[in-house]
Amino acid sequence: MTGARLKSIIIKELWAILRDPRTRIVLIVPPILQLAIFGLATTLEVKNMSLGVLNRDGGAWSQEVIERVAGSPNVGRVISLKSDDDARNAIERQRVIAVLRFDSDFSAKVSGGRGGTIGVVADGRRSNAAQIVASYLDQIAASVGASVSRRQVRPVAPSGPVVPTGDFLAGRSVVVNWFNRNLDYLWFTMPALIAIMSAISAMSVTAQSVARERELGTYDQLMVSPLRVSEILVGKMVPPVLVGAFITTVYVILIPWVFRVPLTGSIALLYGALVFYLLALTGVGMLVSVLSATQQQAFLGMFLVAIPLILLSGYASPVDNMPDWLQVIAHLDPATYFLRVTEGVFLKSMSARDVLDNCWPLALICVVTLSASALLFRSRME
Repeated sequence: MTGARLKSIIIKELWAILRDPRTRIVLIVPPILQLAIFGLATTLEVKNMSLGVLNRDGGAWSQEVIERVAGSPNVGRVISLKSDDDARNAIERQRVIAVLRFDSDFSAKVSGGRGGTIGVVADGRRSNAAQIVASYLDQIAASVGASVSRRQVRPVAPSGPVVPTGDFLAGRSVVVNWFNRNLDYLWFTMPALIAIMSAISAMSVTAQSVARERELGTYDQLMVSPLRVSEILVGKMVPPVLVGAFITTVYVILIPWVFRVPLTGSIALLYGALVFYLLALTGVGMLVSVLSATQQQAFLGMFLVAIPLILLSGYASPVDNMPDWLQVIAHLDPATYFLRVTEGVFLKSMSARDVLDNCWPLALICVVTLSASALLFRSRME
């Protein structure tokens, strides 16, 4: 490989990408929009929710629970309901996502140390939101129960210990969330977005490369040029890697600065894993490009590959939740490993050894995809 020829093909591919205004817009605008949408609109939290309350008790403790619920920053409004039929209609018409129901003896049971029961009826049509709301309400009820227990603590003999009654006798659990103490969804979403958007950007550029040559009629000129097959392949694979690195750099700058997600680990380790990740994706994109006759086919083929790649990475749901045969496929997905690296580098200062443990599978996938794309490209040339 001569440096002059290789440099020429790289510059030619970069110009092919950058001289088209639409391509420039596609490379820059969608990643920024995705960052804003995922950061500001597409959340894993339930906010501004409407809750219904059917209070047959009217006592102090039911009112305490209602006031704490109304004071939650995630609750938009609390709607007072008069009957079970009102509660049913409110949920059926989606006026509320859940209804809290207090029996007439709720406060009396709590004051007597027998423990009261709060009924919660949630809208199962919105299953994820209903589970999150139930978790919020459970935390509020637990905080009220803790205050009840503190009021029921009674001293015994002056020389003896203080004996707690109520919930303290049963014991309580103390939960500590490592690496994301407040369970802020942005701390998970933003690092994962690096793996997703760099993959889409790199594969979209690669998938268009050979298909664009065929559609513009320059493929035959490329074949009769003095360039070797290896030089053509390298020249077409370098620009997607540069584009993916550029998108990653923009995200690495904006995520800690705008969304306050901490970057606790080594940027050098992140970029080292990024190189293997982008090369593996470039090999996949080249396979799509070589098999496509037009740029439209390449575009559709890229999304045909990108969607399963994202869904199987562990971003949408944990890999362990998938069937065994699907977990095998997920472990062939390069995004699965790079997702671990981005989250680890951002949130827990992942060590070099842990990064390398995720890099060697990426290196293997990289060798396989690049070799397959090179063989297919060579066969198509011949």
